[in-house]
Amino acid sequence: MKTRNKTIILFPLVAALISPIHVIAEDSAQSSSFSAGSRLEQHEAQQALMLHNQYRADVGVGPVAWSDKIALYAQEWADNLAATQCSMEHRPRSGKWKQEYGENLFMGTAGYYGISDAVTAWESEKKDYQGDVITAANYAATGHYTQIVWQNTRQIGCATALCNNNIIIVCNYDPPGNFLGQKPF
Repeated sequence: MKTRNKTIILFPLVAALISPIHVIAEDSAQSSSFSAGSRLEQHEAQQALMLHNQYRADVGVGPVAWSDKIALYAQEWADNLAATQCSMEHRPRSGKWKQEYGENLFMGTAGYYGISDAVTAWESEKKDYQGDVITAANYAATGHYTQIVWQNTRQIGCATALCNNNIIIVCNYDPPGNFLGQKPF
């Protein structure tokens, strides 16, 4: 019986008021093969939007709309990660790649994981969310989920890039969530 090697790396969203957590679960290759511009197919974008809105409806939060502008923004960062590091890192708060939106990141084995898996993995943090305000103590365990259901978020856009047999998935959120001292809904 042949088994597939699977890799999955999740990184919590941390927006404007706190620094992102950077966790690298495996060594980054300096020379990497990547595929820029692996834009989502229309059905993948629809699936990402449907899942976000399903999870938002589950807690009584209104739906979000898809934004091509935000999807292009996500694509730029996904391509940058694939081309420069083949690892996960949130956009910085200043400079050329300044973070303007909330952000969820995912990395997994290409061909095994896709956009639906990323959104579902982020939502799986719901089991750890107790309805509390966002704090430095709880955002690492629930930050992806709380970004998905952040009540003020109105638009999303997601993108993918391929690197070293992995898929990098970036979803951005406008306006962002996960502010210390606030609840998502």
